[in-house]
Amino acid sequence: MAPSTDKDIAPRPSTPQQGEPRQNMGVSAYAWLKQDIIRGVYQPGEKLLMSGLKERYALGVSPLREALSQLVAEHLVVAISQRGYRVAPMSVEELNDIYDARAQLEAMLVRLAIERGDDAWEADILAKAHTLGKVAEVHSRDEMLDVWDRRHQDFHSAMVAGCGSRQLLMARESLFDQAARYRHLWLCQTVFSDQALTAKRREHAALVDAILARQADHAVEMVRDHMMTPVPIITEIMQARDLV
Repeated sequence: MAPSTDKDIAPRPSTPQQGEPRQNMGVSAYAWLKQDIIRGVYQPGEKLLMSGLKERYALGVSPLREALSQLVAEHLVVAISQRGYRVAPMSVEELNDIYDARAQLEAMLVRLAIERGDDAWEADILAKAHTLGKVAEVHSRDEMLDVWDRRHQDFHSAMVAGCGSRQLLMARESLFDQAARYRHLWLCQTVFSDQALTAKRREHAALVDAILARQADHAVEMVRDHMMTPVPIITEIMQARDLV
């Protein structure tokens, strides 16, 4: 059964200020709607009615259409000819495809980073790993989810930053966006589990050791395994919530 998501209870964004630039309104609409889709406020396959969006985000049709068009390009929304928009469906097949692509690309980027990375790259990895490890000091559930996710992303981005390829990093970001809804299911299952966080800390520490030792083959194998570990967890959650 799908989880309940009360759109009237969910926090609403603040109303845009009078005279706010149209471009900023479009960016805000995109960010708010994307976050709500990722967090399940709007369920897979649900129709996105313009009247409801206008009320929730206190925005006009133009910025909302801009946001919807951008989310169509990111495969989070589907445009229905002459009939509006729906949230893109989710499937185990898509889950496996996206995560396999991410794991293969991440492994390649780590190998390149090991070959090309300098001392500053190594120092940044250590700094990001240290910051991620301090998230246990945050106690609010919402804050814990947001902070851990952001710091986790920063840690993984630091590992691949030494690859020196802007184009490959852009491709990585695109895959990350496509995985966002699936990742959120995994995050909610992981971030609030001490056992899961302890296992993640061990994996991250082992990754850092292998990368700083420039053990490319070992690091690549570890990265692939690390990137794929959420898949069975997400699959189980999707099946339990009838999202398959």
